[in-house]
Amino acid sequence: MKKILTALGGFAFWGAVALAHAQATTSTAPAVAPVAEPQAGFMKSVRGSVQLLSAAGAPRDAKPGDALSAVDRIVTGPDSSAAVVLRDDTTLVVGPSSRLDLKEFHFNATTHEGGVLVSLLRGSMRMITGLIGKTNPDAIRVETQTATIGIRGTDFIVQTDGQP
Repeated sequence: MKKILTALGGFAFWGAVALAHAQATTSTAPAVAPVAEPQAGFMKSVRGSVQLLSAAGAPRDAKPGDALSAVDRIVTGPDSSAAVVLRDDTTLVVGPSSRLDLKEFHFNATTHEGGVLVSLLRGSMRMITGLIGKTNPDAIRVETQTATIGIRGTDFIVQTDGQP
């Protein structure tokens, strides 16, 4: 029985290799794969109704573990909230009935250089800065309808009513 299972496993392996080779040689796609921009972070927790909107405006229901790109919008419903962790360990907690745009995020994990720009259009947000805020506090910016805030601390809360 062991010899049969070993033989079947070998056939499955070589079949997969042959299929991959056949797909590679008959593919009309270019040989160079597109370079994907690294994700900005991920959804750590989601409570209630939370949606992510891509730069193209396509909405999707958020769930823990979902990737967040450098230009996504987070929209929370009433009695809802979301926590996001960015690649530099910055944590954003978005409160109920909020709309937050992650307008810019870039981070070099080797040098710890980068920048964060978020725009709180409505609702509330708590931010605990990560490596970017520790190495270059001027690189953390928060916009609201009436002001842009430069952050010097490491943990703060912003709230806006969304009216200009």
